[in-house]
Amino acid sequence: MAPRTGSDPYLATPETAVVAFAHVTRSAPEPLVIGVTEYVDIPEWRISRLRAKIDTGARTSSLHVENIRELGTGRVRFDVRLSRSQSDRRVTVEARVARRGHVRPSNGELEARIFVAVRVRIGPVEREIELSLVDRGRMIFRMLIGRRALAHAFLVDPARRYVLHKPTRKPAAAKAAPAKAAPSKAAPSKAAPSKAPAPQRRRDRPRAC
Repeated sequence: MAPRTGSDPYLATPETAVVAFAHVTRSAPEPLVIGVTEYVDIPEWRISRLRAKIDTGARTSSLHVENIRELGTGRVRFDVRLSRSQSDRRVTVEARVARRGHVRPSNGELEARIFVAVRVRIGPVEREIELSLVDRGRMIFRMLIGRRALAHAFLVDPARRYVLHKPTRKPAAAKAAPAKAAPSKAAPSKAAPSKAPAPQRRRDRPRAC
């Protein structure tokens, strides 16, 4: 079967999907066009549809985590919070420490971070990337995808969002129509019977004697 190109925005056939493992990458005939925000899956951690910011100004990728605990055997355990508004939606993950490094965030100060390697899925593209574990609690997006994770696989359209998967919108609650007051059936008022005017007595004029 010939690979589909051009009009297919997903390039979602097995022949054209981009799959990367560690240091070996097989590139698609054309880079996949994505927006500045997309959904990302991390199957190994049972995480799906995690909103991520696509940031070509950042070299590395990062993930918001809480309760980081080093296990002393080259592994680390942490909680991934899945929702900004619902604090109970989280998963606990244990992963091998890939390396330790320094990252200069937007505030300009170097930060020491732990990096883990995990395979992620963006649309039809699967590849193993490094994620730095950091507190992004004040940020809108739980995840940031940097240049290293995007290289040779994606083109970013800064004017678009969620090109691969549209956000799921909650159905709007139907507004109940205001109840109309039933017209009151008032009993027709009975008009009081009109009294006939009393007959006037005729006074006889006195007769002359």
